[in-house]
Amino acid sequence: MKTVISARDIEEMVRKGEDLKALPADAILTPSARDRLRDLLENGRVVARPKAASAPSIAPAPVPAQVTSRSPRSELELLFNSPGVQSLKEQICEIGRRLWSRAYVDGNGGNIAIRVGDDLALCTPTLVSKGFMKPEDACLVDLEGNQLLGTKKRTSEILMHLQMMKRQPKMVASVHCHPPYATAFAVAGVEPPTCMIPEFEVFCAVALAPYRTPGTPEMGALVADLVEQHNTILMANHGVVTWSHNSVEEAYWRVEIIEAYCRTLTVAAQLGKPLQTFSKEHLKDLLKIKQNLGFVDPRYGFKECELCDNDEWRPGVQCAVPAREQPAGLDPEAEAVVQAVTDQIMGRLK
Repeated sequence: MKTVISARDIEEMVRKGEDLKALPADAILTPSARDRLRDLLENGRVVARPKAASAPSIAPAPVPAQVTSRSPRSELELLFNSPGVQSLKEQICEIGRRLWSRAYVDGNGGNIAIRVGDDLALCTPTLVSKGFMKPEDACLVDLEGNQLLGTKKRTSEILMHLQMMKRQPKMVASVHCHPPYATAFAVAGVEPPTCMIPEFEVFCAVALAPYRTPGTPEMGALVADLVEQHNTILMANHGVVTWSHNSVEEAYWRVEIIEAYCRTLTVAAQLGKPLQTFSKEHLKDLLKIKQNLGFVDPRYGFKECELCDNDEWRPGVQCAVPAREQPAGLDPEAEAVVQAVTDQIMGRLK
């Protein structure tokens, strides 16, 4: 990991009488550190003392506590090049490789974002395969989508991620991709049924967003409308986007889980047997686990069959909660009307 040197570090070295020429060869100097070092060298204020073999290495410069999009460029660069953010860049690359290796993205599709400040986020670049990104490809943007740092152009779909962050303050990372089975549900306009697999119930809360052109504010707004109570969004005719309040890896887990779930349902529906659900008591147990983990779900507090509403799912899913009994028949007045209409039709037929 390369060391980032700030102007404050330079001043501290001068105060301690350390040799400024002994800086690590691969150290990254912030612009203000470079200017200060140049001034000291020009004024001859460099301590000519050999570096001891056992001398401690310079500690990485601390990331400024409150860096925002309005901070000086030097502080933004310090944040962007800090060890912590460097680690997040590497995580983005790792998640990109996983998405690509599992065929969840194709071409240059998909994008990833991580919040790094109140109004700052890292994101993937445009027109780069997610399987072959490098840390230096990452971009720094504000929550309006303005690119602040990065050599490559930021993804055009970052607006959706940023609108999600604005609407959901807990969100720290999001992943968008096109896993085939989950995307098939999105193309068909079908939300996956519930009450079937525990891992899906605990980690995912799914909703379906209508189609709009990718990268537009309209698309972002439709997705953002759902993130208060859902962490896994099927985007009609497009793909999937997930978010996490813990890490980008957890957001990626949700992609794996929703894809495996949709694939399992597709296969199970071909077996010629009704798909069974677990009981409302079992689902309530899972929802308690989910709530304790801090995950969102719109079903907290629901009762009975509201917990597993599978009305739109057609391959034979049967709710484990008995349906409420319906009245035995129509009331007498309604029966009289039906009988009168029937008699008129039969009379005309004769």
